[in-house]
Amino acid sequence: MANSKRTKLNKAVPIIILLLTVIIALLLIPAMAGSPHEAEEVIPALSGEAASNIYDSLKYEKSIHILAMLLVGFGFLMVFVRKHGFSSITATYLAVSTALPLYMLIRSFGTGEFQLSITSIDSFILAEFAAASLLIAIGAPLGKLKMDQYLAMAVLFIPAYVLNEWLMLESGIFPGFVDVGGSVVIHAFGAYFGLGVIAGTFARFENGPQSENNSVSNQFCLIGSMMLWIFWPSFTSALVAPDQVPLTAINTVFALCGATLATYVCSKILRGRIDIEDIANAALAGGVAIGSVCNLASPGYAMLIGIAAGMLSTAGYAVIAPRLEKLIKGTDTCGVHNLHGMPGILGGLAGVFFAASPGVQLGGIIVTVIIAFAIGKISGSIIRLLGQKQVPYGDEDEFILEHAVMEGNEATEPGNAVEVHA
Repeated sequence: MANSKRTKLNKAVPIIILLLTVIIALLLIPAMAGSPHEAEEVIPALSGEAASNIYDSLKYEKSIHILAMLLVGFGFLMVFVRKHGFSSITATYLAVSTALPLYMLIRSFGTGEFQLSITSIDSFILAEFAAASLLIAIGAPLGKLKMDQYLAMAVLFIPAYVLNEWLMLESGIFPGFVDVGGSVVIHAFGAYFGLGVIAGTFARFENGPQSENNSVSNQFCLIGSMMLWIFWPSFTSALVAPDQVPLTAINTVFALCGATLATYVCSKILRGRIDIEDIANAALAGGVAIGSVCNLASPGYAMLIGIAAGMLSTAGYAVIAPRLEKLIKGTDTCGVHNLHGMPGILGGLAGVFFAASPGVQLGGIIVTVIIAFAIGKISGSIIRLLGQKQVPYGDEDEFILEHAVMEGNEATEPGNAVEVHA
């Protein structure tokens, strides 16, 4: 059996090497095309109230795209757990419904540059960013919390997120920190907060039910993945300057393309055959990693960043995840470290080449990871005071489930009922 697998892999290696060579060769020309700032200005200058209204209308459209990412994208991405579909979708609803008003409320009570109008479209988009980071964090303990514990996690997470956002972007402590699309502040922060929540919990769930998936749950997961892939350019370009929107959108798509191609190649190399978990998740890693420099890099470099992110994320799911779980003594259900943690740090490191001070950029990354994990660990201790989910990775302890009807319109016996899950 081992020899058969080795033979198949050996046959695939030349094709894989050829594919990678072609991809890299195609990237050389756009990568060397020069600074994106040399491009001709094609957007007419606008000023005054009319321009503000137009820009706000365009931002509104993107905010709805982001809302679709939050509810449909993240929601369905997390229904891969076969018996936890109702819980995954409901937790998504509750997290978004808590994060949006709580973030805007906190920022409305600020002072100076920290204060945002609660009716501002910018404030709404920033709140959506906070909600996205929260959903990333929830992916780590997914299936192991009761519904009220997801709510408690949201309430604990948002103030911590606001604190880190202020430190990185507004406090002046990290001047020139590059992260316009949130590789570090949104993705890495959410991932390491989630890891902090699950750290040290492995023994509590070791002998309980385990996360399961099947063809149907994975197909629903792919719907979420494709929704995120499609709307990711709106996420990264939502708050950039109008003249940077085209470049930002193109860079984001190129990074996603690079990650998708790299995921396919690496999945075949590392596993022998394609794992749909890799396609649904690691293919999105380019969108995570390009965030920091989405409005600064050239399309060629954006695709190279995406390729690196796809390779890193696939390796995370295939190789790194078991080692990490042993290190933190916790199970990362959705693999947020693989999709958001490591690619987020990669994106932050890419920003070193564009930041005014490499030291500031590196310092911001390190501080974000420390704050996220530490507060996540404290939050996990508080959340555990609310009890423990009776049926891990299942809906039956909190939801009224439908039952299939046998032939002849006779209800099934209670012991033989077939439960229908999302």
